[in-house]
Amino acid sequence: MNLLYIDPGTGSMLFSLVMGISIVLSFAIKSVVLKIKFIFSGGKAKDNNSEAIPFVIFSDHKRYWNIFEPICNEFERRKISLVYYTQSPDDPVLDKKYQYVNAKFIGEGNKGIVKMNMLNAGTVISTTPGLDVLQWKRSKNVKKYVHIPHTVDDLSGYRMFGLDHYDAVLCTGQNQIDLIRKIESLRPNLPAKELKIVGSPNMDEALLKVKKFQTIKNQVPVVLLAPSWGPSSILNRFGKELITALLDSGFHIIVRPHPQSYTAEKELLENLKKSFEDVEWNKDNDNLAVMNKSDILITDFSGIIFDYSLLFNKPFIYAETNLDTSVYDADWLDEKMWILRAAEKMGIKLEEKEFVNIKTIIQNAMNQKDFSQLENVKNECWQNIGNSAKSIVDYVTGENND
Repeated sequence: MNLLYIDPGTGSMLFSLVMGISIVLSFAIKSVVLKIKFIFSGGKAKDNNSEAIPFVIFSDHKRYWNIFEPICNEFERRKISLVYYTQSPDDPVLDKKYQYVNAKFIGEGNKGIVKMNMLNAGTVISTTPGLDVLQWKRSKNVKKYVHIPHTVDDLSGYRMFGLDHYDAVLCTGQNQIDLIRKIESLRPNLPAKELKIVGSPNMDEALLKVKKFQTIKNQVPVVLLAPSWGPSSILNRFGKELITALLDSGFHIIVRPHPQSYTAEKELLENLKKSFEDVEWNKDNDNLAVMNKSDILITDFSGIIFDYSLLFNKPFIYAETNLDTSVYDADWLDEKMWILRAAEKMGIKLEEKEFVNIKTIIQNAMNQKDFSQLENVKNECWQNIGNSAKSIVDYVTGENND
């Protein structure tokens, strides 16, 4: 037996403890230094806030560049300095030739988080939930934390307490404001956040791209299977059974796993790829081209239903997977998740017992003509279309430039 062995869970806890102690010591040493400076300057020490970075974007992964790029472009257009901290060494922002946006790689994992925990800044903008819940802590030298959603869903699918410690959330639509206020009412000690509807920068940019696409007319229907990830996702619940049924339909099948699946469900994907070599597997960084190529989408509780329906006006089928909400904020609510209610309005439900009739279900869905409910959902979750980046920068800077 190796007496020096530490299991991964304990190791992670110990690392977090050491990290926390180092942060406390760092702040303590800094405080002592400031006091010494104060004494030797005759009580005229320099205000620490004068060293603060006015505006910071924090991105924990390069896949959120589609959200932040329009915001960076707006800062650049207004000639306002912005610091962009990323935890991806190959983040596209690092190759941009901005004059006013200064992009820096701060390290992956806990290395980058330590820097964020010690940050001295005015306003921090981020899509990352879980502030002050796990490793990422609020810095006492940051005045304001602002969350930018990466989806037009109501955000109840965030891990529990994901937004509790942000000062403000810039929402895509009224559905997000309603959800956040409900959560706040259920947690009596939780102060009300600043909420403002600004729209969705990534959806705005996607819409501009989609308008340039040419319509593709497939001789054989193309079915896009694009699930979420986790134990309640399609691939975990019905992977082999559903893909087998889809191949039997004679349609062209494209499977696009959620990006997180390649990390968290690597073995599952490898087994499915070996079993289904006739399936086209898609891993494009941008999912717009594959959505444009397909005729219909099959998914579960993934937010891709909004991209597919609101951007392309195409039909989708969603599988009933009995989503376990126990780790999400949705578990606090006495109602079905908003995304599932929206799916019921816009899409066609698929149950496991119906897999044998999947070809007919797909054909009927493709012949669907009534999209009236789609507009209702769109009006609820995606507002201020085309103006989101301007509204976001207006908010964080207090400006109202044209």
